[in-house]
Amino acid sequence: MSASTTETRRAAFGAVSAAFASLGRVCMALDAGLRVRHASQAVEGLLGAGAAARLVGRPVEELLGEELFGEGAPLRQALQAGERREGWRASLRGDGPGARLVSVTVAPLHHDPESACDPEAAYLVVMRPDEEDHLRATGPAGFAGLVAHSPAMVRVLRLVDQLRHRETTVLLQGESGTGKELVARAIHAHSPRRSGPFVAVSCAALPADLLESELFGHVRGAFTGAVRDRAGRFEVAQGGTLFLDEVGDLPLPLQVKLLRVLQERSYERVGDSTTLRADARIVAATHRDLRRAVEAGAFRDDLYYRLRVFPIELPPLRERREDIEPIARYLLLRVGERGGRALRFSPDALRALLSYPWPGNVRELENALEFAVTVSQGQTVRAEDLPPEVSGARLAAPEASPPGPPARAAVADHEGQRTALVAALDRSRWKVAEAARALGISRSTLWRRMRELGVSR
Repeated sequence: MSASTTETRRAAFGAVSAAFASLGRVCMALDAGLRVRHASQAVEGLLGAGAAARLVGRPVEELLGEELFGEGAPLRQALQAGERREGWRASLRGDGPGARLVSVTVAPLHHDPESACDPEAAYLVVMRPDEEDHLRATGPAGFAGLVAHSPAMVRVLRLVDQLRHRETTVLLQGESGTGKELVARAIHAHSPRRSGPFVAVSCAALPADLLESELFGHVRGAFTGAVRDRAGRFEVAQGGTLFLDEVGDLPLPLQVKLLRVLQERSYERVGDSTTLRADARIVAATHRDLRRAVEAGAFRDDLYYRLRVFPIELPPLRERREDIEPIARYLLLRVGERGGRALRFSPDALRALLSYPWPGNVRELENALEFAVTVSQGQTVRAEDLPPEVSGARLAAPEASPPGPPARAAVADHEGQRTALVAALDRSRWKVAEAARALGISRSTLWRRMRELGVSR
């Protein structure tokens, strides 16, 4: 090959590389054996100066991993079959010890005989820096995966930080799906007890007799079926944190026993008279208004004040709409990572997410993204990939208009929640359990919201 031909081909690839670089992309051309023939100068922004020249001649699997480009690996097979693949997640490695997360798209090159492109270049690899790198550097992630831009959630993060050196009992209050367990885990992870266990138990998941054994344990023969001694959650959580989820659903007899543990730091297993020492920090959570439950006689006032030493209120997602986009991007990274994909949102998909009222809060948002990632075929999640009730919220949203008075906004929010609930119920043929699962909330929460919003068949 003459020097002029080589230079012409290098210039042609340079022009293509410059076009990709203007879009924030790095490209490489591979030969039929999947070795690098050309690498754009933009790769030096990821791997350092001189990387473009150093990569030439190297097998692509050394750079982007055997699991994607080794023998029998999915991207190698796709290229050899003449197929394109978009949005696969990979670690780009150079000569140094570190690696950069990238989203990879590959495609076979179809040559025009009249073009100046290199006829020995068989495949094209296009990469962009993975958004997780950006989130790590500048993103809104706070403690243990908590994401916040809104003033309300930034205040929550500050409260969690204030607990860093304390073992105060905490009461987390907020609607289902707002992330109470995530906050509880953050409190534990940044506490003096972080080296101990974090043990969670749902006070709404078991009937009273089984819940007592779950919390305090039992001895052999304490009741029918108790064939061996069993440690309770208080015992398992020794030296760590016990998270009592849905504590507002705790039956009154067990409220008395929990109060004693908080007061005396001791308890007995079911069927035993031996007193055990309780050494677990308590973080409780509920979606109920415990003050009203106390007034109604459904919750003990003395236990309420014992739990509410350090209250933290988690706002629903509809009241912190500036958090929807960063949370959605964070969750999309997590959901996509499980399938080895690097995905992003189209503008229409983001508008749909921002238009929807999210009655199931962050849990419902994550479920919606699980659905969208399963449906999406490319590297971009589109509005039509989202669940119907979410994409429908965008289509049904009225034209933008000047903000009205607070009362009008409250009515619009009420109607938006009602519409979303009815859509979920219609989709499940009014099977409440199925609709609750789709929304990411419990059946009791769904029934309560149906009553509050006046929804009935």
